[in-house]
Amino acid sequence: MSWKVTIYAPRDVIQAALIAHEDAWDWDHDIVIAGSEIAEDKPEDWQLEAWLDRKPTKADQNAIADLFEGAPPTLQIEKLPDTDWVTLSQQGVEPIREGVFHVHTPEYPPLLERGVRDFVIPASQAFGTGQHATTAGCLAMLSHMKRQGVTVRNLADIGTGTGLLGFAGLHLWPTARAIASDIDAVCGPVVAENAANNGIPLGDGVGRMAMVIAAGMDHPLLQAAGPYDLLIANILAGPLVELAPEFARAVVPGGSVLLAGLLETQEATVRAAYRKAGLRLAARMVRGDWSILWLRRRAAGGVRASRVGTLPEWSKRW
Repeated sequence: MSWKVTIYAPRDVIQAALIAHEDAWDWDHDIVIAGSEIAEDKPEDWQLEAWLDRKPTKADQNAIADLFEGAPPTLQIEKLPDTDWVTLSQQGVEPIREGVFHVHTPEYPPLLERGVRDFVIPASQAFGTGQHATTAGCLAMLSHMKRQGVTVRNLADIGTGTGLLGFAGLHLWPTARAIASDIDAVCGPVVAENAANNGIPLGDGVGRMAMVIAAGMDHPLLQAAGPYDLLIANILAGPLVELAPEFARAVVPGGSVLLAGLLETQEATVRAAYRKAGLRLAARMVRGDWSILWLRRRAAGGVRASRVGTLPEWSKRW
């Protein structure tokens, strides 16, 4: 991406703009945006950054400015050098330690501590090295679920990015079968590379993870592999609300859904959607401005256990 637009504003203003972006059904997806605090010692001072692979047109600038209510914000526009900014932003990041997990880039050594699972996730175009508060929070919540006695024989990681959360699930429940998906085709080879680097077998079977490219639950293999004891989705609040009925149908009664990618200000809306779909809150945590939710489906009627065994032969062509 060769151009960047930056807007500085208080935290609540930037967060409101991020929510408006999720609700903008006609948004040009060539414009990628993100919000963050400017510095750790200034938690109320935030910035919204928008990246484009072209010089921002007047229409582009108006679309970004329209995310903000009231007076038009000041847009700072700059041309960037030809650099893979997503990869660069992940290089040299410090390792994280969450739950029973230690996640690091190849620039850092493994922890090699008894009872701790090391994952090496190189910088890539797919999101999810664990540095982001939501991913780190999911690792902590998964560890908590295991301590609480949750049993998983079949799990799905929707919006997997690098595959990290699916890998973590298989470490905690090594006799489970897993399937990961992402809407972005670049994640396919990224997950395959990361699986090889971390000793995670791909494919169908106990202790293995299948990988598909799909939007939400829209893939035959996701349908064939369910129902699930655990479904993980670290995406965005808008899609989480939209997918609530499908996610609820995809888990067994008593099964778990782990949600992340939502701001704390969006939590009430997300929880309402899942409550309507028949899931109740089991636990929650807040990391920075982000909520991580563990929900469980009411155990009443229907199938009470995930399927155990191999996938149907027709599905193996996916």
